Amino acid sequence: MAPSFQSFAAIARRACGLLGALLTLVMLWAALPVGPALAITAPELRAQRSFQDLDPDLRGRNLQQQEFLKASMEGFDLRDADLRGAVFNATDLRQADLRGADLEDVVAFATRFDGADLRGTQFRNAMLMQSRFRDAQIEGADFSDAVLDMPEQKALCARASGRHPVTGVTTSESLGCR
Repeated sequence: MAPSFQSFAAIARRACGLLGALLTLVMLWAALPVGPALAITAPELRAQRSFQDLDPDLRGRNLQQQEFLKASMEGFDLRDADLRGAVFNATDLRQADLRGADLEDVVAFATRFDGADLRGTQFRNAMLMQSRFRDAQIEGADFSDAVLDMPEQKALCARASGRHPVTGVTTSESLGCR
């Protein structure tokens, strides 16, 4: 059964009505006062700009709430740096020296700490999902309330030793080792 001319006409009237309503909305929107244009930069691009002149010697620096996204920081000296609330996303910190650094409330997703010196580092309340710590020195590190992948937590427990010099918590206790 073929559609009648009247049903086509009804569809066309509805389409014209919707098109007219859409055109009215566009005209009203165009008449609104225009403010300054705002630009939003992707986090990856912000990180690229901020790393152009990054010095490998960041010892003792205040780097609170900084973003380190896909950064290559292998071998960097971050001893005693204040990194509270910083974000490390897919960052390479292999062989980095983080002795005594404060990484409380840090988010380190898929970050490599392999071979890093983390003695006396504070990771309290850190989110460390999918991060790796192969051969990292963790004596006296404080991982209290940190979130780690279970296999990584077990591997860290196997070599946990020492007591954090400031918090007094043992590394094995902070990791919840049994």
